[in-house]
Amino acid sequence: MTSEPKELFTIHGEAIIGPTGRPKHEFPVPEPLDSHGPGRVIAMVNQKGGVGKTTSAINLAAALAEYGRKVLMVDFDPQGALSAGLGANPHELETSVYNVMMEKSVTVNDALVSTHVPGVDLLPANIDLSAAEVQLVTEVGREQVLERALRQVRDDYDVVIIDCQPSLGLLTVNALTAAHGVVIPLVAEFFALRAVALLKDTIEKVQDRINPDLEIDGVLVTMVDLRTTHAKEVIQRIVEAFGEKVFETVIKRSVKFPDATVAAEPITNYAAKHDGAKAYRQLARELISRGGAP
Repeated sequence: MTSEPKELFTIHGEAIIGPTGRPKHEFPVPEPLDSHGPGRVIAMVNQKGGVGKTTSAINLAAALAEYGRKVLMVDFDPQGALSAGLGANPHELETSVYNVMMEKSVTVNDALVSTHVPGVDLLPANIDLSAAEVQLVTEVGREQVLERALRQVRDDYDVVIIDCQPSLGLLTVNALTAAHGVVIPLVAEFFALRAVALLKDTIEKVQDRINPDLEIDGVLVTMVDLRTTHAKEVIQRIVEAFGEKVFETVIKRSVKFPDATVAAEPITNYAAKHDGAKAYRQLARELISRGGAP
């Protein structure tokens, strides 16, 4: 078991207050695991695009892998951004998550791709996946197709991260049905905050009707410029809406993130000592401390 996070104090004995308005903690480095699996499934969901969802999925996975966790990344967006971000060319895939879901003869292992990030594997996607949204409508148990597919490999991983497309359609419902937890990346802008009420409603419906074990692991505030009053006000509103569910870790805006994306590298590899890399390592430690990952 990992030790509890320690509250940080100044030399005068006062708690250091973080960007979320709560005392900052030092999250301990997790202990190595004795064995791997069964994996806890986390869906990265926000129906609004441009919130840093794929970037956060890649960098959280890489940080968890640095701490000895075996991670499976599931690209569940027909745009294939996650696949491209991990060095796979979506246009050259012969087998993808679409084939795994729609063809009985294809298993997850048939489509798995080893990435250049140690400890991270990829179940890739491309534009073919957009057809699944329509084809699944007539399927029996259409909400559980991804969950059934992932059962084949869950025991091989400690964490499975599903990078969802920016919509609340049948694919996202599949991801929520397969997941144990949800991480909601949320950019620090008022328009982004307004869209979250619909997402919360979708999560609650999946909890009520299909997956009662589903929980919100945390809300991750991304692309923050803490120098602006606007960002601070939005973070305050997010904390008012989600309370303790808001991760203490926030991800600041940086040009290093798009640079790392172009290089098809997690920032933890591309700029290992950058504040962004440190933030995602802290996020991984915080997630483990909260019980969101083993």
